[in-house]
Amino acid sequence: EVQLQASGGGFVQAGGSLRLSCATSGFTFHDYNIGFFRQTPGKGREGISCISGSDRSTTKYSDPVKDRFTISRDNAKKMVYLQMNNLKPEDTAVYYCAADRWAALRSCTIAYDNLYDFWGQGTQVTVSS
Repeated sequence: EVQLQASGGGFVQAGGSLRLSCATSGFTFHDYNIGFFRQTPGKGREGISCISGSDRSTTKYSDPVKDRFTISRDNAKKMVYLQMNNLKPEDTAVYYCAADRWAALRSCTIAYDNLYDFWGQGTQVTVSS
């Protein structure tokens, strides 16, 4: 059974940091692109970062988070991490990780969430001003 679980969210003041983790199981982790998305009430899902699989390790970031967030993966542990620094109130959202099985054919994307095959439950991040 494929499983992804994002964790590490919480409540933090503006300027603070959090590290999200995405634990995975049930699929060949090395062969998958992994993305992080976030969603707020009344707003669509937003792709914020991704990291490619299949030995590419390409990383991508959305404009609002680049230079503040860093994504990494540990293939041995089947984990992906999103280090979030200098958090802002507008980063408040539920954060999800997702897996795209076609890492052999393409680098990861944050533009199209429908390319992701599996999704985990989210973790809430709340940033106070």
